[in-house]
Amino acid sequence: MKKTLLSLGVAAFGISLLTAFSLPQTKPVQSAKPTPPAYTRAQIEKGQYLINIMGCADCHAPKKFTAQGPVPDPALGLSGHPAQMPLGTINKDALKEWVLFNGMNTAAVGPWGVSYSANLTPHATGIGNWTEQQFIIALTEGKSKGIRTARPLLPPMPWPNYVNMKREDLVAMFAYLKSCKPIDNNVPQPITPDKL
Repeated sequence: MKKTLLSLGVAAFGISLLTAFSLPQTKPVQSAKPTPPAYTRAQIEKGQYLINIMGCADCHAPKKFTAQGPVPDPALGLSGHPAQMPLGTINKDALKEWVLFNGMNTAAVGPWGVSYSANLTPHATGIGNWTEQQFIIALTEGKSKGIRTARPLLPPMPWPNYVNMKREDLVAMFAYLKSCKPIDNNVPQPITPDKL
């Protein structure tokens, strides 16, 4: 009896080994995450040209102060208003007749409240998680984070100037920005006028 059970056990083990090695191997199921489009060198170079001539660094690049005045800090790229930089004192009387900018030109104050220039680098705190379509919506429809149900982009962002840009130019700009060095900088949220 013991011999019969032992023989059956060995036979069952052998069959299970044969079955395991003879079944077709299946690959693990991978998530259906869309892969970002690959951009060409020509698109990236065109995007860099457009970003430069459009003056994006005027507001989106933190500055270093030199004898000639503030200049974009290359180490901080287009990372927007520095998260840890205090806003400073706002002269509310001046706001009756003026729009004010901080010394780096990364924060602006006006009738809309306070707006901060966004991080345009491909870090998660910038446009790292954005799709090409979100970028196009942000620039041509003036919607925060390129989400149609989000708040409007605030001044001084000149998005109405970009409404009629060619899609290929917008894609080139996005391609360039996605190729930049990612910089961790979580820009503060805007401040509404009632909170000034």
